[in-house]
Amino acid sequence: MNENTVNIDPSEQQKFDRIAATWWDPDGESRPLHDLNPARLAYITERVDLKDKKVVDVGCGGGILTEALARQGAVVTGIDIAEKALSVAKLHLYESGCEVDYQQATAETWADEHAGGIEVVTCMEMLEHVPDPQSVVMACASMLGEGGHLFMSTLNRNAASFAIAILGGEHVTRIVPKGTHQYDRFIKPSELCDWLRAAGMKVREITGIHYNPLERTARTGGHVQVNYLIHATKQG
Repeated sequence: MNENTVNIDPSEQQKFDRIAATWWDPDGESRPLHDLNPARLAYITERVDLKDKKVVDVGCGGGILTEALARQGAVVTGIDIAEKALSVAKLHLYESGCEVDYQQATAETWADEHAGGIEVVTCMEMLEHVPDPQSVVMACASMLGEGGHLFMSTLNRNAASFAIAILGGEHVTRIVPKGTHQYDRFIKPSELCDWLRAAGMKVREITGIHYNPLERTARTGGHVQVNYLIHATKQG
């Protein structure tokens, strides 16, 4: 990415600002995020003790995962570029009592000012919403100190993910608004692994995330044909 280019798609920013008011409604447009959150959090906490760890949640939105990380005892910063979503996240702290430092910033600009000082970075369902996902991967890696942990989730690019995430999720079950996803921005695991290695990261594990919208349950493990999680650590 050109250093003078901001890695933001204005239409994506507007999309997430539009749903900001219902972010914490478990039956609203962010319902899948609420349903997926326990499985994501469990995956992270099974691999890292978050107590007193410095954590950055990149693309935090309204703070669903961010607050969950804070409740594990982590010192959490949530960054996003969607101003209305961040306002909702900050207001929800009064209700939850959690402590989170929310900042409006891109991954790149935040990393420029905080390189090497973070122990855990999370970036969930965000890479497929930016023009240059590799730039975000590089920024997340640069935030981490040696041995730091990076957790990322996104959507694979194939016929199965198109059928389930776009046709099924947006048009049949309508559990997410139409236009939430753009198929050409989905990312194959091999592509993401290449970017991580180029950023000085060691890929530890790739696993699937499987969501049942009827039962409203989610689990990790198994195939990575649709949603998947990657755990990587910063090389010395």
